[in-house]
Amino acid sequence: GSAPVEFGPGQATELPFGAGEFDVVTSTQVYEYVSDLPAALAEAHRVLRPGGRLLVLDTDWDSIVWRSSDADRMRRVLAAWDGHLADPHLPRRLTGLLSDSGFTVTHRSVIPLFNAGYQPDTYSAGLIGFIAAFVPGRAGVTAEEARAWAEDLSRLGAGYFFSLNRYLFLATR
Repeated sequence: GSAPVEFGPGQATELPFGAGEFDVVTSTQVYEYVSDLPAALAEAHRVLRPGGRLLVLDTDWDSIVWRSSDADRMRRVLAAWDGHLADPHLPRRLTGLLSDSGFTVTHRSVIPLFNAGYQPDTYSAGLIGFIAAFVPGRAGVTAEEARAWAEDLSRLGAGYFFSLNRYLFLATR
């Protein structure tokens, strides 16, 4: 009974749709990768009908708390990881960016992710592989350090601790 859903490639700054075609636009972990966010938000505004809603979910990567037996290495790995984003701290600026783009922010909330104890089927365990593959050669992190970092975390077992905040914004056109 719901409307059909289609997925396809595209650019957030050049949506392949006409003006006012949608009641809702969602962006989950996308805008933090977009270098020209005002253009992307203008496009979301353009394709929404008047009164349409934009839902944005993004992470502020400074909110990460991850236990490691080597705090200095953890700081360097996470600093190198920030390089995979256009804006690793986007939620801090998002209310103003949305307002500047003609939206009215109607709701904001935080969605915490929390893993206590290492489990291979958790978000944080999956994230370890992405980070370990990305960081070598960035911010002075070597491949050996990235491997050691990943192994350290998986060996912490019950002492493993991970927390990260995602921020949800709902805005109306």
